[in-house]
Amino acid sequence: MTSVTTRQAQAGPHVGIAWMLVTGLLFVAVTGIVRYLGSDMPAVQAAFIRYLFGLGLIAPILLRLRYNRPSRGKMALYAVRGLFHGLAVMLWFYAMARIPIAEVTALGYTAPIFTTIGAALFLGERLHARRIVAVGAGFLGAIVILRPGFHTIEAGAIAQLIAAPLFAVSFLIAKKLTESESPAVIVAMLSIFCTLTLLPGALLEWRSPTGGELFLLFLTAVFATAGHYTLTRAFEAAPITVTQPVAFLQLVWAALLGLIAFGEPLDPWIFLGGGIVVGAVTYIAHREAVAVGRAQPKPGPH
Repeated sequence: MTSVTTRQAQAGPHVGIAWMLVTGLLFVAVTGIVRYLGSDMPAVQAAFIRYLFGLGLIAPILLRLRYNRPSRGKMALYAVRGLFHGLAVMLWFYAMARIPIAEVTALGYTAPIFTTIGAALFLGERLHARRIVAVGAGFLGAIVILRPGFHTIEAGAIAQLIAAPLFAVSFLIAKKLTESESPAVIVAMLSIFCTLTLLPGALLEWRSPTGGELFLLFLTAVFATAGHYTLTRAFEAAPITVTQPVAFLQLVWAALLGLIAFGEPLDPWIFLGGGIVVGAVTYIAHREAVAVGRAQPKPGPH
């Protein structure tokens, strides 16, 4: 099977940049819809319905999997990824309903920092001094966003911070899976196991959703499923050193959406902190590229 590096060389960086631009627009659309949905519906129920709709959208892929099932080892990876990703998405839904869109987006950039730490702890990757400095800079960026002692840290921000290392686990597994699995299968299996993960909590807190809520969650599923696919294509087409700086535009679009649609003021500290985090993540990716000859993919949330 063609390796990630070979596919990147064949596609060219401009293809990866284009996929990442589309990904950013799709995920900003998701954040706007979830923000509009608000906090009336329990976060776990909203996340469950979103993934349930997602299963319907990828039904043709699921039918093909009957004849080409992943191996038992791959299935275990998919299950673990679905567990961590499902919990992270539930926390993300909670955060989106309670803090500004730009703040959720900026704090979400810390996930690759946790991915780097996780790779050192569990995959045996070495943390060189420069990477340690970059990781520290990433956490400094998070502190700038939160401004503890100068700014009230809300429950939504705490939820997003807890979600970040959970997303990192998902990203580490996805990083491994993209070496041999197709983007469509990766997205399909994530939808299956996230739905199963969220089902018990959704049943415990279930309340009858309105037609409008179901429509909004269906739109969320459409944009999020498409975003996961385009994100995987971006990481196939170009190294993260190319795509990560483009991902910063998502913060700009999120801030503009919050300002125009919800009257959320532009906070320069969020942009400053987000810029520090993205710079740290990009530098870490650059060091990985220098160390191993290529940058490894680290997919995003939702």
